[in-house]
Amino acid sequence: MAISAATVKELRDATGAGMMDCKRALEEKGGNFDEAIKYLREKGMAKAAKRASKVAAEGAVASYIHMGGKIGVLVEINCETDFVARGEVFQTFVRDICLQICSAMPTYISVDEIPEEAIAAEKEVYVNQALATGKPEAICQKIAEGRMKKWHSEVCLLEQPFVKDDKKSIKDLIGDLTSQCGEKIVIRRFVRYQLGEGIEKKEVDLAAEVAAELAKTEQ
Repeated sequence: MAISAATVKELRDATGAGMMDCKRALEEKGGNFDEAIKYLREKGMAKAAKRASKVAAEGAVASYIHMGGKIGVLVEINCETDFVARGEVFQTFVRDICLQICSAMPTYISVDEIPEEAIAAEKEVYVNQALATGKPEAICQKIAEGRMKKWHSEVCLLEQPFVKDDKKSIKDLIGDLTSQCGEKIVIRRFVRYQLGEGIEKKEVDLAAEVAAELAKTEQ
């Protein structure tokens, strides 16, 4: 039977298990929500939600340099114990997040971090674009909301599709890792540097410079 994305998300919110695990559980149990929760608990996948109140103060600060030094990423990812932090599964996750930041260029970690003025400005652009097509304002608002979700998936790390598997978001990866290692996982902060970024570069008209030099020699 077909399992809706909304049901999968509801199960994930209720259990903290990964999206793919939730979908598989619902399929296994014929769409029965309560049975799917039981299935996840039996498999040890539903303990992520219990970790929400835990303190994640261990982890790793990692760096990644790309393109011979032209792009650099620094990230801090936390877990609850040094034992998990030193494990290969956690370290692989950290490397994947560095690669994600390098490739997908997120601006924020989560939607909650986006300043209200930035959200308002972005939505205004989408509403005005929709209004320009002559559609009613109520429809334009709905169109803008849809485009805002797409924008979130572009600028927010947790909402981005994973560069190695676009069927999963980074949020899904965290859920999967939490289920696997049994600890709270938090991407705390990151910074991405790109060589020359923010520097106003002088445009050079090579042909004009050569012509000017030739003119000098002819004088």
